[in-house]
Amino acid sequence: MARLLSLLLIFFTLISYSQSSTKELIDKLNTIDDHEKKVDLCLKIAVKLQDSDWNRAVKYVELAEAEAKKTTNSDLLLAQVYKTAGSIYSSKDVLDVTLQYYLKAYEIYKSSNKTEEIFKMENNLAIVYAGSNNEEKALRYFLNVYHYQKSKKESDKLLKILNNIGTIYLGKNVDSSLYYFHKADFIAKRLKNNTLTAYVYTNLARAYASKKDQKNANIYFEKAFSLINTPIDNSLRSFIHGSFSEYKLQEKNLDDAIVNAKQALEFSKENVFSFSGLRLNKILYEAYLEKLDYKNAVFYFQKYNTISDSINIEQKAVNLERIRLEQDYKVRTQIRSLEEEKKRFKYYVVGLIMVVGILVLIILLIRYRNKNIKNQLEKEKLKAKQQELKQSLEAKNMVLVGKAMSEINRTDNINEILTDLKKIKLQTTNKEMQHAIDIVLKRLEKDLNTDIWKEFEISFEQVHKSFFDKLTVDYPSLTPKDRRLCALLYLDLTTKEISQITGQSFKSIENARTRLRKKFDLTNEKVNLSTYLNTFKHD
Repeated sequence: MARLLSLLLIFFTLISYSQSSTKELIDKLNTIDDHEKKVDLCLKIAVKLQDSDWNRAVKYVELAEAEAKKTTNSDLLLAQVYKTAGSIYSSKDVLDVTLQYYLKAYEIYKSSNKTEEIFKMENNLAIVYAGSNNEEKALRYFLNVYHYQKSKKESDKLLKILNNIGTIYLGKNVDSSLYYFHKADFIAKRLKNNTLTAYVYTNLARAYASKKDQKNANIYFEKAFSLINTPIDNSLRSFIHGSFSEYKLQEKNLDDAIVNAKQALEFSKENVFSFSGLRLNKILYEAYLEKLDYKNAVFYFQKYNTISDSINIEQKAVNLERIRLEQDYKVRTQIRSLEEEKKRFKYYVVGLIMVVGILVLIILLIRYRNKNIKNQLEKEKLKAKQQELKQSLEAKNMVLVGKAMSEINRTDNINEILTDLKKIKLQTTNKEMQHAIDIVLKRLEKDLNTDIWKEFEISFEQVHKSFFDKLTVDYPSLTPKDRRLCALLYLDLTTKEISQITGQSFKSIENARTRLRKKFDLTNEKVNLSTYLNTFKHD
């Protein structure tokens, strides 16, 4: 408890510090007239606000751009604004806007002949193109940066580039991918950097898994997991568990796939609405579907749909394609302008190429649209079927709870009244009063259903077969009230709903849940009680 309080104190102190720090920057911004300093402050404020207040962060990026345009050295200052803005949007996986800003900064640095900044931007562009599955452009930029870093002899940056190049080749040429990953591994052994080494080991394991080389895949996954408890960030832990989960799903080891995908989601819970979160929920959906566990399959399919809608993948893909075509067209236009006086005939060739390219693109888009419509129809059918099954189960659960709990609540109330009347009888000396109380007691006891919980268990077992049998075998020390609470939690009822059904206070239910976690030995585990109880499979 002391450790928890300390962590909470540190957390709130950091939040308070961040807020006060941002406020100080804003106050300072309002007191200066220097445009360059204003640009610097606006960018710092935008970076601080990107996780807490996105709309304000965007406003300060726009303000930084406006202030940069007022300076005498506006080009390089604008490039810095676009570079920072691209980084902010990249952290949110908004790749189309990220690409627009990075391309603007890249063009300015090229026109200003800033060599080091040019290669930094080429590295950023390569990462964005890789994220949007434009492997050709990503590889071209990564190779440019690779040759530059070799001349600079900066081992850590060279390792990252090798790792990225290997990742690009992973989907098209596994042998080339392994070549670059092993080169990265050679450098990692000298650097002794746990974070970089863990990335390399995980990627080597993924590459060997693609080659169906289970022996080497297991060796490198084991090496990666040996570093997971070292000082590395949670995004890397999520990457390791997620990659291992994909591997286990390919091997049809569904339980391991599910466990590792959930662990990866736990490590990336601060950034669930991302491409990584989308991929992990898809793994869980497919794994549960393979296990014929439709309830969990529907749950993760809905989460997958929610994240997909949130990050708007299809629209971003269209935007990325549009930006890519605009950039390609711009490059072609520059080339044609330079060669116009020498080779006028090339205009016709380039025009023809563009027409053919557009026709091919239209054909591909039409095919993609038709395929997408077909997939959507199939998904809708599956969703409708799973929704029907879910509604049927929910209806049975509600009937069960409504019928049984009303009786249980009535029985509990009668028992409380009986107890109170017996106390009153003991306290009164009036014989007539005692006799009257006895009559009331007999009438109440006659209406008392002592087998109500047994009836509830029978009704519950009709819907959820063998639940209580398995619960009794695994945890024989549970009391009848514990068993009742387990059944209600299994039905995914909240503490408030359980309180309303049983007539107990919210605090009493919370205390009962705490005691139950101790009996299940879940005190130090993060797993939810309802989730744990739902692992008791049906026959």
